[in-house]
Amino acid sequence: MRRWAALVAVAGVVLLAVLLTGCSRSPDVPPPPPSGAAKAAVGWGFTHTQYSADRGTDRATGRAARLLSADPMPQNQHIMGWGARNPEPSPGRYDFTDLDRRIALIRRTGGTPVLTLCCSPDWMKGGAVGHTDWSALEKAPAPEHYADFAALAGKIARRYPDVRHFVVWNEFKGFFDDSRGRWNSEGYTRLYNLVHRELKKANPANQVGGPYLVMDSHVPGDETRPSAWKGPWGSVDQRTLDAFRYWNRHKAGADFVVVDGSSYSTDDRYAPDPFAATRKFADVGRRLREETGLPLWWAEWYVETAGDRSGWSERERTAVQAAALIEMAAGGATSGFYWNPQNEGADCPGCLWRSTELADGGGELPMMDLLSRFARAFPPGTRPRQPAIAADDRARVRALADDRTTLVVNTTDRRITATVDGRAVPLAGYGVRWIARR
Repeated sequence: MRRWAALVAVAGVVLLAVLLTGCSRSPDVPPPPPSGAAKAAVGWGFTHTQYSADRGTDRATGRAARLLSADPMPQNQHIMGWGARNPEPSPGRYDFTDLDRRIALIRRTGGTPVLTLCCSPDWMKGGAVGHTDWSALEKAPAPEHYADFAALAGKIARRYPDVRHFVVWNEFKGFFDDSRGRWNSEGYTRLYNLVHRELKKANPANQVGGPYLVMDSHVPGDETRPSAWKGPWGSVDQRTLDAFRYWNRHKAGADFVVVDGSSYSTDDRYAPDPFAATRKFADVGRRLREETGLPLWWAEWYVETAGDRSGWSERERTAVQAAALIEMAAGGATSGFYWNPQNEGADCPGCLWRSTELADGGGELPMMDLLSRFARAFPPGTRPRQPAIAADDRARVRALADDRTTLVVNTTDRRITATVDGRAVPLAGYGVRWIARR
């Protein structure tokens, strides 16, 4: 009886803690690092999506965790969706189980944690209390619940005190005004400002950014809402530019500007080819930096249309991705997050590691090697430059350099020898080479 009474007493204490906090912390979540240990800068990393290294076979998840620990990078996670359940199914009732598990993985592998504050519980957008309709994930909260979403963001910031970087919402989801054929930038900005205030209230050191707009573009000659932001790849949709400028003028504050986009157009065309189209990231990046003066993040970037995803070889895919990274850095970006590190099956073009759902999964894939090397070679604070490329090679080579490293990419499917900074560099077809500078 004494033992039973003790168990009841312990259970009572645990229940009281749950009632007071709104949710018990998952037992596998290690404590946050000591105050001040959070990294001040964010570089190149990836976003966890539905399937990631926190679930799967023990050997595969262990293998993936060792891979991530070997070269720690920033790791981004959404607060609802993409691997995380509804964090507040009913007002004041919280479920942080999935977020706890993802944050635990990021801490365990030494990554810099980033949280994207999307999406919102159903009761904030007209759904049933206590129910989650995943088909309505991308609906924006109703205006009368903007403050409730901001309060949830503040609670999450306090729960994970080592997280210092927060992105507000994702791709203006649910903020398109069909009646006016444009983005509801006023609604998004109001939500952003409320969230910004709550995050700064939780900790003034918290870094907050937006607007996470998709830099949609149209190829040259397509006069569908063209804008002055243009290049050989096409022009940014004027509606996107209008929404961005409204946010930039009316935001309460921002520590960085974050967008996403693809090198191809809204109708899946490249101008003039997949490699040349990546120049969009440099051109748009420079414009964003000029207008905001803020550090630039690419929350997502894409270089292959749905049709190319299965048609390209992994060598070609990696080469185009390397060209995109070079152009993003050339445009002034200091951070970028690769989308979808794995899926649940064996076939995953462009993934970072083999699926941890497989017994032999978790192993490094070519894109992981490129991304981790790029993150090491060009972290925030470096000043990458365009090395000198021989005139005959400029149409077929992309390159980026700093004082220690040069990255060279062959944009052709043929073996070539290019001259970069006066040095002969042999390259296989679609070859990507890292050269230590003397």
